[in-house]
Amino acid sequence: MDTKIRGLHHVTAMTSSAEKIYRFFTDILGLRLIKKTINQDDIETYHLYFTDDLGSAGTDMTFFDFPGIVKGTKGTDSISKTSFRVKNDEALSYWIDRFNKYKVEHGELQERFGRKYVEFEDFDEQRYQLISDENDHGTAPGTPWKNTDVPVEYAIIGLGPAFVTVENFEHMQTVLVDVLDFQLTGAEGSFHLFEVGDGGNGGSIIVEHREDLPKASQGFGNVHHLALRVADESALKFWINRINQLKFPNSGFVERFYFQSEYFMAAPHVLFELATDGPGFLEDETYEHAGEKLSLPPFLEPRRKEIEEFVRPFDTSDANTHR
Repeated sequence: MDTKIRGLHHVTAMTSSAEKIYRFFTDILGLRLIKKTINQDDIETYHLYFTDDLGSAGTDMTFFDFPGIVKGTKGTDSISKTSFRVKNDEALSYWIDRFNKYKVEHGELQERFGRKYVEFEDFDEQRYQLISDENDHGTAPGTPWKNTDVPVEYAIIGLGPAFVTVENFEHMQTVLVDVLDFQLTGAEGSFHLFEVGDGGNGGSIIVEHREDLPKASQGFGNVHHLALRVADESALKFWINRINQLKFPNSGFVERFYFQSEYFMAAPHVLFELATDGPGFLEDETYEHAGEKLSLPPFLEPRRKEIEEFVRPFDTSDANTHR
């Protein structure tokens, strides 16, 4: 049985507007809305999944738009930034020009751990970076979305290192290394690079050690949780048993239909998830029409009428239109 953690699965964040994040991710970032569904634990809340062309694990950023949620604050003990991979350094120059065109707040070209990157923000001040795969030889990337106007050679091809900012670095290091089998492979100032599986940009977490910041607070503009990849249900159950033995607060087995998972508190206010690579997002939709309509897993389908009355209308009929 393959029980190793394979890298990053997805990042789930909170937005003030499902409509605006849909336009930002598809029209500007060139990622695909592979699934429009609802938060399975809160049927008033949309849950949007943005991925590569095929909905591959490791390429996925998702968003909740909880009604009435306040804006989050930045600080320590949080998943503080999400990265996206591009093919090479040249792609970063393309993206700086594109961000200027669309008036997206961004920084300049920088380098950390031997890889160049550009930081940027969305309308909620959610923090991201684009990172170059030019010197990357680890976890395989995804497939560029076919219906974007971003040239294929510059397209986003998956998740890069997730950033976790913590006050207690020793605890976070113990969780990553001794529990989850990551390896510490580099350190620059307050940043520490941990890699798992085949490593590289798609298999990395960067932990920032900061004791001078206030505690972050949850809300839109911040990340809700970070998910790591495991092969299948058998591997997931191996990890659930391990997490239980170590007495981490956790959810136990959760059936999400598109994947199975477990949630656990890796550090104060830092929620991790372990999620299976499959079955995938095309279990209940075709490739050609994914994301166009509200999709519900089988256990919520009998409540469709009730759910559609709760969530406001939100048109994604153009999800597969070329941009």
